[in-house]
Order: sequence, then structure tokens, then C-alpha cells
Amino acid sequence: METKFSYGGSLPVESVQDLASKNQTEIPTRYLQPEPELHQIPVLESLELPVINMTKLLDHQHPLHHDELAKLHSACKEWGFFQLINHGVPEEVIENMKIDTEEFFKMPLEKKKAYAQQPNSLEGYGQAFVKSEDQKLDWGDMFYVQALPVSARNMKFWPTQPISMRKCG
Repeated sequence: METKFSYGGSLPVESVQDLASKNQTEIPTRYLQPEPELHQIPVLESLELPVINMTKLLDHQHPLHHDELAKLHSACKEWGFFQLINHGVPEEVIENMKIDTEEFFKMPLEKKKAYAQQPNSLEGYGQAFVKSEDQKLDWGDMFYVQALPVSARNMKFWPTQPISMRKCG
């Protein structure tokens, strides 16, 4: 029997869109982040987003392979994200996914709730990585589906609207 891989789970929380629709006069305390102390704010000499070249990463014979690995390590450690270039995904596919994602988030809340995260799962519409009731949360909803490996896809979280979103998978 094949075991499905899991990235862990998340406690269920009310969507931010749900909260915002209630016209509350105050932001719930779990969304109020503490003010950072001045010594905690990094001073960056450059605000250029790290750019990682996948061709250099995959070609072990490339003269800049080790430099690119070091850039990737630094980007992950210092920034937490980066722009990946030369990945082979056609620009048309990327643009269509952006459009589909925007269309998904424009849907009425009730339609998005059909794809809500289940307890102890990250897939679906909601908030990720909520581990405790006391945890401070970001003021935003997210949508996550497992695309690869294909065997790990759970199509119940892949929206039927916009219809082209399922084609991306």
C-alpha cells in the first residue's frame, strides 16, 4: 500500500475574507503583529530580489554551478524566497496560472469554501501552518494544491472554476 506524503497540517481558522465581511470595528488580536524592535529590522544594502538560474543548478559541469548553489543557499537563508529563471515553464502557462489564480480569489466566498482546507491538511483554501490558538496570523487567505508528484494530487482541492485551472495540473 502506497503511503501519501504529507507536509503536515494546519488548525482550521476562519478565512480573512469571512472576518472582513463582518464589518468589525477592531482587528482580532491574533492578527496584530508585535512592533519589531529597531535592532530586529535588517538593514539591507541591496533590495534586489535574488535571481537563481536553474540551468546552472542542474548542469553539474557548468563553470558557475557551485556559485549558483551558494546563491540558492543564501537566498533561502537570508530572504526565504527567490526568482527562478530558465526553469523551462512556458511564459504562457505562467500567465494563464496567474489569471486563473486571480479568478479563483475573485469568486464568492461560498464557492471558495468548497475547496477549504481540512483539519490537519495544508491543501485547499484557508491559512497555512496554523499550529496553535495563540499563534499570530497573517491577514490574508491562501490557496495551495499539491501538483507534483502526480500521484500525490488530491483533485477535490482543484477548482472546477475557472475551468482552465485543472488544465494547469
